[in-house]
Amino acid sequence: MQPHPTSLEGSPLRRRIFGIAWPSFLMAGVLEMLTFAVVDPGDLRWFGGAPVELSSQAIYTIAFLIYWVVISTAGALTAILAVDPPQ
Repeated sequence: MQPHPTSLEGSPLRRRIFGIAWPSFLMAGVLEMLTFAVVDPGDLRWFGGAPVELSSQAIYTIAFLIYWVVISTAGALTAILAVDPPQ
């Protein structure tokens, strides 16, 4: 029986990508909840002191995506460094 095309069994690269992306997605959500439990998006200001002219939902989304990219990058670098060199 052929594996389903969306099965992760056949592709080690796909398994590695999902192994990095899914935990980093979860941790980005946790980090965002912790951040915005303390910070009110309406009080955010740019470095020059001008208020950020974005909706709260846009700020939440941008923050989540930044957290996700940073955590995914750290996971990918760890995965790259953990690979044994060829003998």
